[in-house]
Amino acid sequence: MTYRIKTLNAISNTGLSRLPKEDYEVGPDVADPDALLLRSASLHGVAIPGSVLAVARAGAGTNNIPVPEYSALGIPVFNTPGANANAVKELTIAAILLAARNIIDAAAFAHRLDGDAAAMDQAVEAGKKAYVGFELPGRTLAVIGLGAIGVEVANAACGLGMKVLGYDPAVTVENAWKLSPFVERVTSPEALLKRADIVTLHVPLIPATRGLIGAGQLALVKPSTVLINFSRAPIVDEAAVVKALEANKLRGYVCDFPSPALNKRPKVVTLPHLGASTKEAEENCARMAADQLRGYLEQGVILNSVNFPNADLPRSENTRRLCIANSNVPNMVGQISGLLAGAGLNIADLLNRSKGELAYTLIDVEGDVPETLLGEIRSIAGVLSARVL
Repeated sequence: MTYRIKTLNAISNTGLSRLPKEDYEVGPDVADPDALLLRSASLHGVAIPGSVLAVARAGAGTNNIPVPEYSALGIPVFNTPGANANAVKELTIAAILLAARNIIDAAAFAHRLDGDAAAMDQAVEAGKKAYVGFELPGRTLAVIGLGAIGVEVANAACGLGMKVLGYDPAVTVENAWKLSPFVERVTSPEALLKRADIVTLHVPLIPATRGLIGAGQLALVKPSTVLINFSRAPIVDEAAVVKALEANKLRGYVCDFPSPALNKRPKVVTLPHLGASTKEAEENCARMAADQLRGYLEQGVILNSVNFPNADLPRSENTRRLCIANSNVPNMVGQISGLLAGAGLNIADLLNRSKGELAYTLIDVEGDVPETLLGEIRSIAGVLSARVL
């Protein structure tokens, strides 16, 4: 069988090489694709082909994908958490240093110097006082969001001698194990903001985080505080930040999202969305996305889906595998098992996982699954999609 994957952005060849050419047709012009592979292309308002079984983004954020719409169709949306963590961590540490030492403004000042060597020396001595900064040891860094990136930033800041506070009510056990013991867990963002010299944001853009930092939160910080945002622009209320800067209630703002309101404004450093813009990060994301699509298309395995639960069941020998996405409602497995029993099919192994309102079931059965039986399964109220491998 040949699987068809349509790419909507340029994807690293390192990642695409994970998809064997003899089994996969991959490219921007693929018709009737089994899956979509993208980076920043927006799928909002775009009709999705009926052939699509899965969507993968080579990156962490999925706000360019209408996830609820695809969930209703039983289509898992994959992302690549952690694949670009080191790249964003390094840029965040650079941003901390840029802000602490006023490097951007100081470099611009030096770039404008004119005259002979003596004149430049005189200008340097007279002007450098305007760019006095502060050192990091003993300063307090507040990290909001302790996912893969936030944990790496927190740990790196500890290595720089900073006092690090962390806030994330949904931190995973895996990430908690990776967190330095020197990071102090704080139970509310308000308590964290009041103590911070630098605040850095590492959360996804979801309804709960839109406008996470606004006027109310900025009123809590010290006037000497620097705010860093390498997550998504709408997580911060831009107008509130500008107002705080103008009132000298905030020392500076460093972000990855230029805008007319921020451009050329004092105390603001904007970068052109460089967070994951390294060769290594692009390759890591592409590899992870390709592997996740391959696992799902070939084995029905789900790993790192933003809408459906992780599900990995070792394949039983000499079986056909049913892959069923459904609403998380009672007796779903019972109804499916009843249909299989009625068709005389024995279940060799079964895995059922749920995530919020959605669930996913893998069933290995001994014998062939007729198309009529698959149709009956699809007709069960709450079943969103079903296929046989």
